[in-house]
This record gives sequence, structure tokens and C-alpha cells, in this order.
Amino acid sequence: MSTVIETRDLCKTYIVNKQSNNVLQNVNFSVEEGEFVSVMGPSGSGKSTLLHTVSGMDNVTAGSVFFDGEEISAMKEKQLLNLRLIKMGFVFQQMYMMKKLSIIDNIILPGFQAKIRPREEIRKDAEELMRKLGIIDEADREITEVSGGQLQRACLCRALINHPKVIFADEPTGALNSKASNEVMERLLDANRMGTTILMVTHSEKVASISDRMIYLVDGNIQGELILGKKKEGDDLSIRERQVRNWLGEMGW
Repeated sequence: MSTVIETRDLCKTYIVNKQSNNVLQNVNFSVEEGEFVSVMGPSGSGKSTLLHTVSGMDNVTAGSVFFDGEEISAMKEKQLLNLRLIKMGFVFQQMYMMKKLSIIDNIILPGFQAKIRPREEIRKDAEELMRKLGIIDEADREITEVSGGQLQRACLCRALINHPKVIFADEPTGALNSKASNEVMERLLDANRMGTTILMVTHSEKVASISDRMIYLVDGNIQGELILGKKKEGDDLSIRERQVRNWLGEMGW
């Protein structure tokens, strides 16, 4: 496997009311191609900031971030926009979609913006993704006409439409009920099994238990790591969840 994400002495500082807030402090970690990595930690520990800096959505204060062998922390904004559009997919707790577009039009929009494939191929891919995720019947509906779980699955389709190397997921099940949460978890696993690397922030022990590896962040520093290995079909999720819970207890969760 090759390294797809790497940080070297990554620091991020915000200035609030003339006070420095060191959100990330000399963070060094890497993610291998095909891995599913979860980031956990207390509120305010820097989890979302880590996701934003390694994806180029936010600038770094010091240190370096490499994505697929390129130093994105040195890229200009136009380069970053193109990189995020083509090689990255994003799923957030807040399901940002354009209200004036149908579900399928929201999904295919990044494909059209990338301008690297014919429109007919993009739409065909979108329909296939929607079929796999069980929302093909909602294709022409408006975003206000579907459930939260259906909308989050549509967000995952949109994240996958350009066949990204990495999906960045920030609390992707945080606003969902247990049934919808389980559906999104399964779809994330499916994407990972198809080769997509996933870096996910979550507060949920159950959601984290589907990942291969976990990182625990406290006050902008990595305090520990748990290796769970690939979840195989038929594995007892409760055993993995218990491992996560015990480890989090050791971390002071």
C-alpha cells in the first residue's frame, strides 16, 4: 500500500480576541491507500480542524500536508479546488445540498464541474450509485421531500461521483436515527471495500468500530492509536465496539 495522506509537524493556530488558540500542535500521522481511519476525542480537541487541514479546506499555520504525494499545504487555491473536486469526496453532518436542484442533479453536479467525463457517463454512474444505496426512486425529488437518511446517502453518492481517492467524513451519522445511521455506516464500508480511502471524525463508538484504525486526539495532539483491522462481513460488531469502548476508557474518554 502507498501513503495517500501524510502530515509532518502540522500546526494550526487561530487568533480569537487577540489570543492564540493552538488547535493542532505538531501532528504527525499518515493514512495508507485503502484504509478506513476514524478520529475521536473530546469536543474541541481539533478533530474537525484536522480533517479540514489535511483536505486543504483550511490553511496550515506551520508544518506540511501531503496528499497522494503532493504537498497541498504549498498549493494555490485554484489547485486545491481542482484537487478536492477530482480526488476527494466530502460527507458532513450538515447535508449541504442546493435547494433548487433535484437529488440526482445535486449528485451529478461535481461530475459536471470536473469536466473530465461525458455527461451521459456521469448520469449513468449517479443512477448506479443511487441504485446501490437504495435511493434511485428519489432521483427526481427535491431535497425537502426525502428523509434524513436518504439525504445522507445522496450526499455519499455525490462524494463518490468522481471516483475520489479519499472520502473525508465529519460526523456523517451525527444527525441521523439509529436505522439511518446503520445504513450510512454500511455504505461507507461498501465504498471502502471498493478501494476508497476514508478518514472520518465521529463521536460514536459504534460508528468508529467499523474502521480499520482509530486515532485519539486531545488538545491538538495525538494521544493514542487503536488498530482494529478490516471489518469482514459477518464479524460481530459488538465485539469491535467493546474493544473501542475499552480503549477509549484507557484514553480517558
